[in-house]
Amino acid sequence: MKLVNKLGLAAALTALPTFALAQDAAPGFDEIGPYIMTTLLFLVGGFLVFWMAAGFAMLEAGLVRSKNVAMQLTKNMALFSLAAIAYWLIGFNLMYPGDGWLIGGWLGPFFSVTSLEPVGLAAGDAALDYASAGSDFFFQLMFVAATASIVSGTVAERIKLWPFLIFVIVLTGVFYPISGSWQWGGGWLSEAGFSDFAGSTIVHSVGGWAALTGAIILGPRLGKYKDGKVFPMLASNLPLATLGTFILWLGWFGFNGGSQLAMGTVGDVTDVSRIFANTNMAAASGAVAALILTQVVFGKVDLTMVLNGALAGLVSITAEPLAPSLFGSLLIGGVGGVIVVFAVPLLDKLKIDDVVGAIPVHLFAGIWGTIAVAFSGSATLGAQITGIVAYGVFTIVASAILWYILKLTMGIRVSEEDEINGLDKAELGMEAYPEFSKG
Repeated sequence: MKLVNKLGLAAALTALPTFALAQDAAPGFDEIGPYIMTTLLFLVGGFLVFWMAAGFAMLEAGLVRSKNVAMQLTKNMALFSLAAIAYWLIGFNLMYPGDGWLIGGWLGPFFSVTSLEPVGLAAGDAALDYASAGSDFFFQLMFVAATASIVSGTVAERIKLWPFLIFVIVLTGVFYPISGSWQWGGGWLSEAGFSDFAGSTIVHSVGGWAALTGAIILGPRLGKYKDGKVFPMLASNLPLATLGTFILWLGWFGFNGGSQLAMGTVGDVTDVSRIFANTNMAAASGAVAALILTQVVFGKVDLTMVLNGALAGLVSITAEPLAPSLFGSLLIGGVGGVIVVFAVPLLDKLKIDDVVGAIPVHLFAGIWGTIAVAFSGSATLGAQITGIVAYGVFTIVASAILWYILKLTMGIRVSEEDEINGLDKAELGMEAYPEFSKG
């Protein structure tokens, strides 16, 4: 027994130097910790933003009429899937070209397919200065579909399925990445001092501009405007729309929190928690502002306005969710809620038919949030206005060209008969609520 113990001790002593050398050769947590934590931030933030796809689907399905619900769900399922492929094939490296600009600061490489790290990559071989390529790609991809979902809701109930999906492919694979590269890819707007933390303009206003252009070219739904009057077309399922709003609210914590883009220090973690709190405050104040204002202006609270008020508050704070205080976030989000209440009837006066109110929420509130960045000192007002105008002009022109090409070649609007009967039957041959009469 003693001999065995002595031999065991000798073996252990012999192994100690080798063990120490192995430890010295492997990266320590101080080196790999920031890489691991930032990668996890992207992955967790990414699946929260992915859940926003469900939020958009539920919100839109609840706000359209019952005869068009299956169509909206089909569009949302398809647009996310197509956006994922287009962003892999073209968009990601077009948006983040690194040193591969075709036109410096303006245009990245086309058809540069995204690739990930090899399987089983050892810690010693990894680039530990940031996060994994897979997590970065996954997180950035989740933002793309949100842009297309904005368009989906605005042009609902009268657009053909396949022309819309072609528009989505080009929007998510080309338009959004090109304009996004100007700021987030280190392009000319970044050099000019423009600031958009998580995408009030880069994501939401771009989707809003594309939606506005499509709504104008497509025209309003049949019967929406007659003899100078507006005839409301009631939502099919307000509980579903409310659920969709809460899902979007939840997903926004990943949208804004993940956009900190780092989780390697105590300061980063503190900033992410601050972003969460500010994001929540802006959503709450946007909802309350719409709640009170609809009571004052219309004599009754309008639930759809309250839902969009919360979303407008979220869009408003997205351009700078870190710098403001909680009180500042309350003011920023509250103004977003006010914008929605006045912008919805303004669009009706202009006979621009936005089925779900996406243009007031994502475009108008996005512009406001981008301007509000200047008040926090994170950018100058001139730089912010330059960015707003640049994204607006580019997206309007590019979207208009594509919408008109689709209109002339395939046609983008369903027939009057199909619109009256509902797109569920006309485009899909199925119904979301077959046991109920259609409204």
